[in-house]
Amino acid sequence: MREIVYIQAGQCGNQIGAKFWEVISEEHGINCTGDYVGDSDLQLDKISVYFNESSFSKYVPRAILVDLEPGTMDSVRCGHIGHLFKPDNFIFGQSGAGNNWAKGHYTEGAELVEAVMDVVRKEADNCDCLQGFQLTHSLGGGTGSGMGTLLINKIQEEYPDRMMATFSVVPSPKVSDTVVEPYNATLSVHQLLENTDETFCIDNEAIYDICFRKLKLPTPTYGDLNHLVSVTMSGVTTCLRFPGQLNADLRKLAVNMVPFPRLHFFILGFAPLTNRGGLQYRALTVPELTQQAFDAKNMMAACDPRNGRYLTAAMVFRGHMSMREVDEQMLAIQNKNSSYFVDWIPNNIKTAVCNIPPPGLKLSATFIGNNTAIQELFKRLSEQFTAMFRRKAFLHWYTGEGMDEMEFTEAESNMNDLVSEYQQYQDATTEEEVFEDEEEEKGIA
Repeated sequence: MREIVYIQAGQCGNQIGAKFWEVISEEHGINCTGDYVGDSDLQLDKISVYFNESSFSKYVPRAILVDLEPGTMDSVRCGHIGHLFKPDNFIFGQSGAGNNWAKGHYTEGAELVEAVMDVVRKEADNCDCLQGFQLTHSLGGGTGSGMGTLLINKIQEEYPDRMMATFSVVPSPKVSDTVVEPYNATLSVHQLLENTDETFCIDNEAIYDICFRKLKLPTPTYGDLNHLVSVTMSGVTTCLRFPGQLNADLRKLAVNMVPFPRLHFFILGFAPLTNRGGLQYRALTVPELTQQAFDAKNMMAACDPRNGRYLTAAMVFRGHMSMREVDEQMLAIQNKNSSYFVDWIPNNIKTAVCNIPPPGLKLSATFIGNNTAIQELFKRLSEQFTAMFRRKAFLHWYTGEGMDEMEFTEAESNMNDLVSEYQQYQDATTEEEVFEDEEEEKGIA
């Protein structure tokens, strides 16, 4: 079996994580106390990817819940699926990170990180064939961003040959939870660039828009937003959890999706997205799902894929459908929209099909795109970062925890380099141009 160790860090990471476990427990027929109540053998076929089986025939999530304050943990414990998690795997501090990346990464987080690593080792040792790690966190706060990236570094040191995938909630353009978000997010991206294999970017505002426009929810709550994220995460991980016609695991996904090691930031999309009342009026077909999944309005990060070009993309279909129809649709998408795909990577859409649809739907599709337009997201962060950093605003909170200003400058230039790399590959129209750019770089070096 190909097991995954799942870590959720900080308030945001734990709330998304709790929803994710709720969704996949339902898919696998596990109730809120860990007993199997499903009706199909397929539900248990690959259950050990995310769950351990206890000696009392209960299924326990292979999840590690981390926070620097106890409040979030208490709310998860008292929630609908609180009794599902192993009590030893709740690890929390008392002081909190106070939205400060340096506290999460260098001081408070560093004190707690060994305790977390002990549990990570224990979970990893119990696996027959560990596939990798998955982390949910936000980049704007203190614990998820600071301690989240510290954990990634530690895990990479100990398990360099395992995959590291993160679901990262990036700050949204209009809604800011904290003033120092640009600092926290830039310092985090600096770490994610070097130490993760795949980062799925999620944006509160883009999801809020989907809830409002597509799902017709007049006042979406964080619960609604988290549910949408968890359904999409369930789609991304479907192929790891169920047998299907075409299978993908974390490594296959990375190999097909990441053309250059630094460009591993993906946009997510999901279909069908319709309000509850409208579902009965739509015919769910493969063409309909494909069209909806590629729609710019369905993207869960605040960047417009029409402003960039796709380096690669992947579609995970769920439900009973013919492979031929799926292949035809993928070909049609590439032929019709050839200007939105780079021409120097032929056949750059990967597909995976799983026969088991999500509860309540006959068919669904999850979209993962590696698009150069994601640079908009980093550009926006960089502008906000520079505006504050030029005046050294709020900097004393970070230097007070032992950080150096140089680290800020490095993080800023690393992110600006990333933006220009995306731009370089967006502008490259033929193999020769990319090749020439690389030759020039070598010459300069």
